[in-house]
This record gives sequence, C-alpha cells and structure tokens, in this order.
Amino acid sequence: MLSFAALMSLPWLFPHMGWTALIGLLPLLIMERLSSEYKIKHFWWWHYGTFVLWNAVTTWWVGEATVAGAIFAILANALQMSVVFGSFRLVKRRTEGILPYVYLAAAWIAWERYYLTIAQISWPWLVLGNAFAQTTGLVQWYSVLGTLGGSLWIWLSNLSLFGLMVALSDGRMARWNVKARISAFALTLVALFGPMVWSVCLRFQEEGKPLQVVIGQPNYDPYEKRGAVPREVQDNEFLSLLEQADWSQNRPTLALAPETFTRGVYTDAIPRHETFLRFQEFMRRHPQASIIYGAIALEPRVSYSSPDPCAYDMGPEADGRHLWLLAHNSAILTDTTGRYSIYHKSKLVVGTELTPYPALFIPLERFLLGGPVMGKDIGQKEISCLEMKYPAGEGQEEAVPIGTAVCYESVYGEFCTGYVRKGAQLIAVITNDAWWGNTPGYKQHLSYSRLRAIETRRWVARCGNTGVSAIIDPCGRILDRTPWWKPTVLQGSVQLLQGESFFVRYGDMVGRVSVFLFVLLGAASLLPRGKNNLRRR
Repeated sequence: MLSFAALMSLPWLFPHMGWTALIGLLPLLIMERLSSEYKIKHFWWWHYGTFVLWNAVTTWWVGEATVAGAIFAILANALQMSVVFGSFRLVKRRTEGILPYVYLAAAWIAWERYYLTIAQISWPWLVLGNAFAQTTGLVQWYSVLGTLGGSLWIWLSNLSLFGLMVALSDGRMARWNVKARISAFALTLVALFGPMVWSVCLRFQEEGKPLQVVIGQPNYDPYEKRGAVPREVQDNEFLSLLEQADWSQNRPTLALAPETFTRGVYTDAIPRHETFLRFQEFMRRHPQASIIYGAIALEPRVSYSSPDPCAYDMGPEADGRHLWLLAHNSAILTDTTGRYSIYHKSKLVVGTELTPYPALFIPLERFLLGGPVMGKDIGQKEISCLEMKYPAGEGQEEAVPIGTAVCYESVYGEFCTGYVRKGAQLIAVITNDAWWGNTPGYKQHLSYSRLRAIETRRWVARCGNTGVSAIIDPCGRILDRTPWWKPTVLQGSVQLLQGESFFVRYGDMVGRVSVFLFVLLGAASLLPRGKNNLRRR
C-alpha cells in the first residue's frame, strides 16, 4: 500500500517525477496477484484503502477550502477507482491470460473519459496521464493522443513489467525459446521508452503574429476580499499594477485580470458597470490594449416561473411576474472602443457552482434547506471564444478569437480543444487558487495548463489572483512566471497560432477505443462459461 501511494503520488508532488508512474502500479498488481494465490478474503478493503491513501496524499489540500468537500472527494474518488479495480477481479475469475488485464486498462481509461466528458460529479484531478504535467518533455505526443494517451502509456508500462515478473516467478520464462524471450523484453522496452523517443523526435515549429500580454496579479485573500476591500480600491490597485508594465512600444497588448475579479455585473448593463468604465479610462491612455477580466455576471430574467431551477427569485414585479437572477462565473473581454464579449464558465465545481443531477438534488435541497443553495448553475453551456481586435494594416482590424478557460476548465483536455475548434489562436486561463493556501494544489493546477498547451499547440497566458501566473509556450514550457502570494505584474510576448493539432482535429481516440474495449470485454465476460471463448480451456 505504502509503496503504491508513494510512487503514484510523487509525480503530483514534485517536478520531473512523472516517470515513477511507469512503475507505480506494480505494487497494486503484485498485491492483487498474491491475494488471489493465497485466497485472501475481503481484499476489497485493501485496494480501497490503497486508493484512499493515494487520493489523500495527493489532494489533501482541498481541505484548506472545505474539510467536508475534501473528505467526500477523497473517499468518493477512491471508491470509484476501487469499483473499477473490483470489476477487473470479477472479470479475472471468468477469463484467463492477458485479457483481464486488457480489460483493467480499458475500464480504467473509459472511467477517466467519463469523468472528463459527461459526468456531472467530476473530479478528474488524478487522471493517470496528469502524472506527466511536470515532466512535459516526455509527452510532447499529447498533441496527438492527449492526456489519456499518458494513461495508456502508464498501463502498458506497468502491465508489461508485471507480465515479465509473473513469467519469471512461475517458471514460464524458462520454457520459452530465445526468440520469445527477446520479444518479451523488447516489447517491454518499447512500452517503457518508445513514447519517450517519440516525444524527443516530435518538433513543433509553427509561428504566428506576435501579441504582448500583461498579466496583473492583484493578490487578494479571497476569504477577506468580499466586502473588505471596496470595488473602486480593487480596480485602482489592479490598474496601478498594469501601469508598471512597459507600454512605450505601442504593440497590440492583451491584459489579464483573474477569475471573479469583480462582482455584481448585470449582463444587460456591462458597459455601465463601474469596473468596465474604469478599464475604459485606462485603455484611453493605452489604446493598443484589450483586457480580459473575471466577473460574477448576473443574468436577469422576468417571467412568471423560474427559467432555471437554480435561479434566485428577487421578488414580484408590478404585473405579478418575478425577477429571476442567474449567476454565472464569467470572463469579459473589452477594448478601447467600448466593445465587449462575454463567456460563461461551463465546467463547474460541484457544490459551490454546480448542482449536479438537478432532478434529484434540487428537490432535496428545497426540502432540507428551503431552497437551492448547493450551486448556482446546472448543465453545460455552449463553449465560445472571446474576440479581441488586432491591427491588420492600413487602419483595418481583424477579430482574433481567444479561448478563455475559467479556473477548473483548464483541467479538461478535450474540452479545451473546443476553444481551438472555435478558432482560438491563444488560450487564456484566469483563476483564483488562493482558496487552498500555500499547498501543492495551486502548483498542480498550474501544471495542467502546460498539458493544455501541448494538446492544443497554443500559447497559454495564465492569470492567478495570488499566483502562479505564467506564460507557457506550445511545448508546455513555462517561459516566465510570478511568485506565489505577491502582488505583481508579468509582461511577455506570445504568438497567435492558427494550426490544429491531431488531438484538436480528431479528439480523444484513446478514450473512445478504451470505451469500446471495456464494453466488449465486459459483455464477453458475462457470457455463460460454456460459451465464453475468452476463457482458456
């Protein structure tokens, strides 16, 4: 248990340790084999406890924001892992050879794909492919296969080594001829080192139009910010940070402010909001600038009945209809002309932003608490890009789409490819990681932006309220970054790119094939034993 938890936690806790995941599953596989040989009862508790330990060591920091949420996330995520592993043990009783292990890898990756796509209660932090988020030199091929390709690599490496160990321990290898032994060792070496060689050989060379980015890190404690610091003071302090940048070259510039920078922004009155007006005043002094900033946007609806199960009822109007407010965690882009575009966050944090399975939970909340207080939103909204104006020569301008991932959205690889398919030439990430304090949480979240850069082959400009803000190139390298918990400004250059990576164009092929194999092998294992062709006679 301890060796598994240590080997699998190191990639999330320390830089350049992704390689330990290539052997990290071995203790679990060995433990399961011994339990089968010695017919150990109640082994489920052993592998469930192992997954709990791994989850706790890597994501304990969630408790800095919510202790109850951390306990639930750790226990529930470990339970799902244990269910997948338990299903493998059931399949193993009905099939033989390598097939149950193929099922295990396929079932695990299929579950990860479910987490990353359609699950409403989703916590994909420990997707196995994320183990290389701080070892990006090994996974440049994520631009082809994505993060679940990394999960596949981890399973292939561990299962290949495990197969050799089993063949040696039970004496089967002694009965193999020389060609069989050489083939077994060669295939294991390919599984371990082949992707590393591929990564070294893969080169990215696309160049695009230059864009200057200025990232303001205001550094407000989120537990003290609301109500403690007036909006005008926050706006002026942030703009004073931007003024510290070098604006003398008069180049097209995109400035970034963090997630939920301002609140109470009515979607039908954005140009009249105080923060918007102050930003307009700043951009009149710097007409080459555009600004993206986070906002809690309030969408008013007037109707007799609620337009959304989580809408807030603001009371009746004169004609008997009610004013309803829908709250969104949003990103707004504006330039010196007063034009603006808005994007509402789509991938939401369960509990604080999202009410999952509303048909079940909203009636339960109303019965127990008198109203829907668990979240502010339901379902996914259509992904879209913000548009900034870029000089096209001779007084002309062109619209440049910017994909803006709001906080948690940057964890979802295939989701972020949607920005590029909508035309995004740059990925911006605005976030507020201060809820977790000075823990591994904000470092892990930063590293996932590096994977998104590789998968989409886009530059990433990341703005965090308290850090870490960073500029990341399309190969996942952090070219510049800010310190943690310090008000500062980061200035640098990125490029606007238009090509599409294989992963953007074709999506998550590894996940889809894994789902197919999981269903096929799972169904085959349920056949009566007399008809089960997967069982060796």
